[in-house]
Amino acid sequence: MVIFKHWELLKHLTLREIKARYKQSFLGFFWIVLNPFFQMIIMSFIFSKVMRVQNLGVPYPVYVYAGLLPWLFFTNSLTNATGSLVLNSQLIKKIYFPREILVLSTLFSKTFDFFLASIIFLLLMVWFHMPFSFYMLLFIPIFIIQFLFAFGLSLLLSALNLLYRDIQYLFELILTLWFYLTPVLYATEFFPPKYRWIFRVNPMSVFINAYRQVLLTRSFPNWGSLLIGASISLIIYFLSRRFFKKMEGIFADIV
Repeated sequence: MVIFKHWELLKHLTLREIKARYKQSFLGFFWIVLNPFFQMIIMSFIFSKVMRVQNLGVPYPVYVYAGLLPWLFFTNSLTNATGSLVLNSQLIKKIYFPREILVLSTLFSKTFDFFLASIIFLLLMVWFHMPFSFYMLLFIPIFIIQFLFAFGLSLLLSALNLLYRDIQYLFELILTLWFYLTPVLYATEFFPPKYRWIFRVNPMSVFINAYRQVLLTRSFPNWGSLLIGASISLIIYFLSRRFFKKMEGIFADIV
């Protein structure tokens, strides 16, 4: 696999991106935690105090943070990975290496952010006296499926962005719409039954609901929905990687 064969390069590019992002920042790596934390506070105040969202079974700050973390990982990964080939154009022109390493290193750096920000989630559970359970271990395979989904889309978007540089801006608009069709701030049960099919075909809805099931309700995820999410992730990954490898030979000519 490309990960093991080029591990040193992948590690170097990942560490370079992590360090460069906060190199001249006053708070440095604290921004990784502060960004989702303050978003959670604002959303919790608006939806639990102002709009009075209730009957979730768990404190709203914990509920929204469990959805916000995977969503931020997804959006930040895709936003940064889409432009990764363009940003590393000089490197692409100088030496040959599998170009998906550039995309993968971006996702690895966002994985670092994801797990660092997850510390706040654990502290919230302690603060609200929520019990831990062995179901929480299922968090890891769910994340692996989500990572595969994000990686597949990132390969596709990064290659397309070389051909059409406005792909990045177009997808940011799509992400805005996608956010409201994903149960980050609300429960799927709040929607009328006839519209809930949207959440079954939306992989991010499947992942976020699965996270909440294993972390908050201390139960197994909906295996049927998770299988759909995994199937979509695999299909997108293999099709996107095929397209990426087909385009890889002309990357140096068009960057």
